[in-house]
Amino acid sequence: MQSTIKKVFVGVNDEEVHREFIKFSRGIFESRYLLIGKKMKNGKEWNIKTSAEYASYLVKKGLEKVRGETKIIITGVIVTTQNIKESLGIPYEKIKQFAGVKQAIINTEVSVGELLKVMEEMPKAFFGLSYKVPGYQLKIKAKAPKSGKPKTKAGDEEPKADFCTLKTDNKEVIEDLFFDYPKFDEISVNHTINIKEISVPKGITDPVELREKAIRKGTITRNLSVDGQVYKEEKTLEA
Repeated sequence: MQSTIKKVFVGVNDEEVHREFIKFSRGIFESRYLLIGKKMKNGKEWNIKTSAEYASYLVKKGLEKVRGETKIIITGVIVTTQNIKESLGIPYEKIKQFAGVKQAIINTEVSVGELLKVMEEMPKAFFGLSYKVPGYQLKIKAKAPKSGKPKTKAGDEEPKADFCTLKTDNKEVIEDLFFDYPKFDEISVNHTINIKEISVPKGITDPVELREKAIRKGTITRNLSVDGQVYKEEKTLEA
């Protein structure tokens, strides 16, 4: 499993990449997909902090090497526009709803297989779930992320890499998130997304379908600070 940003920079353009960028309109979106990484003194583990964009990826990534029947305790929220009262598939405490968005409050024990099945059946949902398995301790804020609007004025609050916190010894996670500079003591990454054009398919009149099938074209600039050295890379985006 690869993160969306890595897929873009290595030239993979699949349905997951397309789905990730549906939320973007035309404009310049600064300080997106934020990452902070620190290698721990024992040399075997890392502390990672990220913005909300990585939440669902981190939830799923930590379960790759865990057997499907293994039980884990999960807490947090699942956020979606789908009707989930009868179809969620795992226990929930309650469901909050506002402006068509449903937020299921989760505090339960499930098997890894059950959770992965829910994530596969709800690919558009936001999974803000915390859990712990060997070598992977994940904490995510139990709330829906803010909508990703372009910064419009100097006083706007800057996004922070504080939505997800991960302590792990999983090198595959490090090599995926920090694919260009996986060896570091301290690293920070942010991305500027510039959507220059939205190509709308012909013959479709439904506004929701138009939005979901439109192709966004532009660039992603990856800005890094690695052990005091600054790097920048730009990649064309068409998704």
